[in-house]
Amino acid sequence: MFASSDHNENIFNIIPPKFQSMPKQPMHRSSSSSTLPPTASTFHQYKGGLPSSSNLAGDAVGKPVTDKAHAGFGMQIGSYKNNPNAYMKKMAKSYSVPGLAEVKRTNPDQLKPKTLHPSSKAGGGPPRRDEIPVMNLVTSKNFIVANAVETILAAPKKVTEGAKDYLKKEDYGKVPKYLNHIRNDIEAEYDYIRQLEQQRMDDDGPQVRGMDEQERQHIINGLKAKWESVNTDYQGGTHVTSLDTMGKKKRKEKHEAELAQIEKDIEKMSKRGIHIDQNA
Repeated sequence: MFASSDHNENIFNIIPPKFQSMPKQPMHRSSSSSTLPPTASTFHQYKGGLPSSSNLAGDAVGKPVTDKAHAGFGMQIGSYKNNPNAYMKKMAKSYSVPGLAEVKRTNPDQLKPKTLHPSSKAGGGPPRRDEIPVMNLVTSKNFIVANAVETILAAPKKVTEGAKDYLKKEDYGKVPKYLNHIRNDIEAEYDYIRQLEQQRMDDDGPQVRGMDEQERQHIINGLKAKWESVNTDYQGGTHVTSLDTMGKKKRKEKHEAELAQIEKDIEKMSKRGIHIDQNA
């Protein structure tokens, strides 16, 4: 059962005696290679996904998935260290740009364009001498009338089905909110201006106050006293029957005018609700 070797003899010594008397059988050796991949294996699903089998027919001679460098437990310890001698040297990934004179001297073909775009002009360049348009040409066409006729005779544009109908908007016919804010701001400014104007008119207007009864009686008594004085002077000249001089005539007219004015003032002061203008 076991192969004849030192290792097998040691194992044979620990077999119970009842089994040692059994005849020895030769080791079974398979006719299939041990390096062939297994049949119906799912080991190749190294990227995830739905499980699927491989090598269903059993005719694969190699591994379905090749070995990866890090598919096992990684590289040997210390293999990930950078080589101290393999550092980047100066100008290793860059180079100095040659000047225009050097390029013209060494590689002039580099300055030629790689591709030539076709010209947008029909002739591929400037017009020939015989194709140059004649200048100072005048036309008799009236472009204003022509444009008006074309606009009148033009067919109306077709409105697409998905065009927006502004008449059916929710805020159609309503004043926008921002206009209400602007109107309120303008009204507030007008109110402020009216207040300033009213305050200015009150400051510049006449300062009127009512006259109390005591002051009115005092003025009336003063006017009556003055009337008595002027009347006494006037009565003193009434005996003169002949006004033969200008002085006598003017003196009499003066007394009569003063008496008439004092009587008018007494009549005004005799009324109720008299107001006095302080700015007069």
